Amino acid sequence: MTLAPDSSSLELAERLGAHARVMSVTSSIALSSCVREVRLRGDAVQVAGVAGNDVMIRLTDDRGRAVRRRYSVRDVDADRDELTLWITTDHDGPGVRWARDAQTGDTVDVIGPRGKIVLDPLADWHLFVGDLSALGAFYRLAQSIEVPGRAIFIVETDHADDALTAPFDEALGVTGIFVDRQGRANDDPTGLLKGLAAFALPPDEGHAYLFGEFHVLKVLADAVRDRGLSDEMISLKSFWRRGHANADHGEPRKD
Repeated sequence: MTLAPDSSSLELAERLGAHARVMSVTSSIALSSCVREVRLRGDAVQVAGVAGNDVMIRLTDDRGRAVRRRYSVRDVDADRDELTLWITTDHDGPGVRWARDAQTGDTVDVIGPRGKIVLDPLADWHLFVGDLSALGAFYRLAQSIEVPGRAIFIVETDHADDALTAPFDEALGVTGIFVDRQGRANDDPTGLLKGLAAFALPPDEGHAYLFGEFHVLKVLADAVRDRGLSDEMISLKSFWRRGHANADHGEPRKD
């Protein structure tokens, strides 16, 4: 029997021009100290959209209220009808608790695809800068780059085993820089700024994708502008904001 999503999910999906599906958990495993991989099955290709898109998960918070959390899609396996999420677990919240407790066969309402940031098809090189919460999105975007091309990753982590890698086409030029946070506050941009300053950006046309903490991204955007990138060459997406839980719709405050 095919399960129907909650009526609120159906109404929201219609309003957003997206799909609402009940998806089942096929696995939930820890990949590192702070990353958990959750695989979901059910109309995965439709829900996952293209590289850069995310999905909205309907969950319950600690007060029993329905809330939604958004996660970038790490990967899609059309043959297995599965999508993969990489969820960071270095904090507490309904999404983290769900990812940690998810069991094979559990079901969850999913709305997707969501998001407006996709790969710039005109760029010769792509710069991905952010914290661990962005790594899954970065890898899916980079794996969609047409070769020859170039992907540059500058990602801040707290633990050595969180520096997860991914396979790429041998014809794609890949540079990966993992920055150790070294105990700095997670809204301190110092580490990522140092990583960015240590790297000479390639010539030709480039595009920067800045994903992660709200305050850090504002500073990073100014830094890449100083390196010669125009606003049209910068895609910025705040996944979270220090000191503030994401809103019920899954996104951080922007004010």
